[in-house]
Amino acid sequence: MILCVTANPALDRSLVIPGFTTGRIFRPDNLLVAAGGKGINVARALRGLGGEAVCAGFLAGYNGRLLAELAEREGLPGVWTWIEGETRICTILADPDGDVTVVNENGPVVTAADWERLADDVTRESARAEAVCFSGSLPPGSPPTAFAGLIQALCESGRAVWVDTSGKALTAALTVPGASIKVNGDEAGEVLGRTIVDASSAADAAGDLQARGQGMVTLTLGAAGAVLARNGQRWHAQPPPLKVVSPVGSGDSFLAGMALAFAQGHAPDEALRRAVAAGTANALTVGGGSFSRVDFERVLAGTTVRAV
Repeated sequence: MILCVTANPALDRSLVIPGFTTGRIFRPDNLLVAAGGKGINVARALRGLGGEAVCAGFLAGYNGRLLAELAEREGLPGVWTWIEGETRICTILADPDGDVTVVNENGPVVTAADWERLADDVTRESARAEAVCFSGSLPPGSPPTAFAGLIQALCESGRAVWVDTSGKALTAALTVPGASIKVNGDEAGEVLGRTIVDASSAADAAGDLQARGQGMVTLTLGAAGAVLARNGQRWHAQPPPLKVVSPVGSGDSFLAGMALAFAQGHAPDEALRRAVAAGTANALTVGGGSFSRVDFERVLAGTTVRAV
């Protein structure tokens, strides 16, 4: 089992609107309402890949109750930490031609006491997990030191920990030796103060971050694939060219493929190849972490990997 922690989950409302632009009235061709947030997308993708996942994170109010129910209906059990307020809603407007507009609400304000309860819930559930994935932003009021402290405690207990976040939360996670980091090229460039433009510069950046004491570092590059740095070695995986429907959730699907592949005992280069295939397969449909096993296998067959 892989424990997927989303500190700031959301109800995702995905609308497919051909020719969407601002300042006009539209009726969507399709509407999908689902439990959302990056960690829930990871859990959904894990289930699609044949893995087992449990969700965790803060939930609040009517939206939180609906989110928990929707997740349960999907076969995504949760160990939720309930707080005051209202779980946020994220609205995703997708044009079939590939343009996507996302409106993310901020989420409820949390306290230090809320974080203590979350840490207790996550620590207890992690005892039976092969890995713990932390994904997405932190809700307002979150102390980055509490976030880093939870990651450190899990690493010290021997858990494999993956972190996919940005900003102050990412800076905090990078202080924890042994934590593995999954970010995109822009997020890594912001931390390192450089521009990442291709696989070569991404591999150098991943290597530099990994040398700071991180367990592993992966950088995703969209259509250019992704790189992985581990123990001084670096690899680049490239997916085949495909028509993108919606990239929302592709990074989360990538992390699901990566965490599951390592849990299953795959070598690092193969884990990267499977992660890139999962992220790319996700981009072929609307809905974060939702893709068919047929699409995954088809993309996997055309995904290449090489040492860099």
